[in-house]
Amino acid sequence: MNPLSGSPARLAALVIPCALVALMTSIAACGGSSDSNNTSVPDEITQVMQKPMYQGSTWALRVVDVNSGDVVYDMNSNAQLYVGSVRKLFSLGALLDQYGATHQFQTPVYRTGAVDASGTLNGNLVLVANGDLSMGGRTNSDGTLAWTNFDHNEANNLGNAQITAPDPLAGYNGLAAEVASKGIKKISGDVVIDDRLFEPFNFRDEFFVRPVFVNDDVVDVLIGQGGAGSSTPVSYRPMSSAFTVRSTLTTGAAGTADTIKLTPEFPTCFGALNCTGLLSGNIPADFVPPIVPSFPLVQTFRITQPSNYARTVFIEALARAGVTVTAPAVANNPVQLLPAKNTYSADTRVAQLTSQVFSEYSKWILKVSYNIGADTSLVLFGLASNGSTTMNGALAAENATLSNSPFNVPMSQTHFIDGSGGGETTATPVAVIAMLRAMNSRPTFPAYRDSLPFLGIDGSLASTTAFESDPTLAGAKGKVYAKTGTYAAGTNGPNGQPQLTLKGQALAGYVDAKSGRRLAFALVVNNVPITNVPQIVDVFNDQGTISAIIWKLQ
Repeated sequence: MNPLSGSPARLAALVIPCALVALMTSIAACGGSSDSNNTSVPDEITQVMQKPMYQGSTWALRVVDVNSGDVVYDMNSNAQLYVGSVRKLFSLGALLDQYGATHQFQTPVYRTGAVDASGTLNGNLVLVANGDLSMGGRTNSDGTLAWTNFDHNEANNLGNAQITAPDPLAGYNGLAAEVASKGIKKISGDVVIDDRLFEPFNFRDEFFVRPVFVNDDVVDVLIGQGGAGSSTPVSYRPMSSAFTVRSTLTTGAAGTADTIKLTPEFPTCFGALNCTGLLSGNIPADFVPPIVPSFPLVQTFRITQPSNYARTVFIEALARAGVTVTAPAVANNPVQLLPAKNTYSADTRVAQLTSQVFSEYSKWILKVSYNIGADTSLVLFGLASNGSTTMNGALAAENATLSNSPFNVPMSQTHFIDGSGGGETTATPVAVIAMLRAMNSRPTFPAYRDSLPFLGIDGSLASTTAFESDPTLAGAKGKVYAKTGTYAAGTNGPNGQPQLTLKGQALAGYVDAKSGRRLAFALVVNNVPITNVPQIVDVFNDQGTISAIIWKLQ
């Protein structure tokens, strides 16, 4: 369960989840590093940056009054540095501005044949995927979108996660019930997922993302607490014949090694009968789950063929609603049966799922740093902006939009390869500040601001023992709302143990300062030598401290 374990190839481009970095965050008094050209940065900040662990590291800081544009603090702000998930400020800002905060996804279901008097559809049923990331699977009782500070999408990297309460199949069940309410009792043809909205894109060499989602494209494995010498209780969700989990995991004596293993973590058998993942190994009787120190312990298998999986769970939902499908539930998605793209007529629509407003999605993606959500958001922006259907086309569309009025962001000072901040993503603090200031003047700014993690409150800035060592910083709680970004590169050292370099740790967003003025800030440090994850937490703490000092001094 060591989140840093793995092959050198996997460690070579490790992006540490922001939630992991935030786990032990505490805000304490410290300071930062400066050179003779950066005397405007106060000593209280430079003392943090001059800690011994940052010898040889590069710091950059830019703080600007949002309304006047006056530069408050500036250090190396034209340096193009690794910023990790701070990149999401651009991708989500662009789509939020394009869609509007109240935009809702519509996922329709059409019939391609007639329904006879007996209720038999003599044709196919087609679910047209339109990029709804949640598909009704995160709907709270009050209609909001459910998320947790430690999201299951990062369970395998974090070592654990928190599961949301809603049924991940709720949207598919609702669509099936609506189909049944239209008098359809049997489908003599097939069920098809129309996944042609955009070209599938490679997500970090795990799988190709398509515009249809079930449970965020993962199967959750929920590991309970067992007694020494017995089989460990295990369940999983969603329950579906599309993929089952078999467990040989046993609970060993207290003090034995934790050897939990998922095989394979990225199954390729979706669409085939008896597609199964194996949970094996040993869990000690005295095991305390990391991150969330209580059972169940959460791990995940990746759904690498989303359309095949979605087709199966929709057919199973139809069966629960009383609709018989003659085609086999487990099979490859039969795209050859689809009509020409965009030729569906309104009178053949038999169901439709309406999502929450998009501000709920931006909140989910930015609060927990949901990478697939941010990458999909970029592709959806390209589609809405100029009809592009590829990741590269979306990057070009974003660059063109943000480079011009009303944004005027110097995109030449960025290097983006996706929408989430993967790999060698870089930007200058000048570019980040330009985006933050531009969004401050847009109609969607309230939703954008509310989507960011709030210091000491929620998301990747939630975990804190906050401000205990310096009471003068306590007022910064909830007054700093900013996106975190972490990029660590790893190799296996001479003794076979993982070695890390924190290539980039960034924090950028807004501060409602003690004086009442609103500031935009971008804070980055690159090339910090580290030996373990707690040292990343130390850097995270220091950046939180600096943001709180900015609140206090301004």
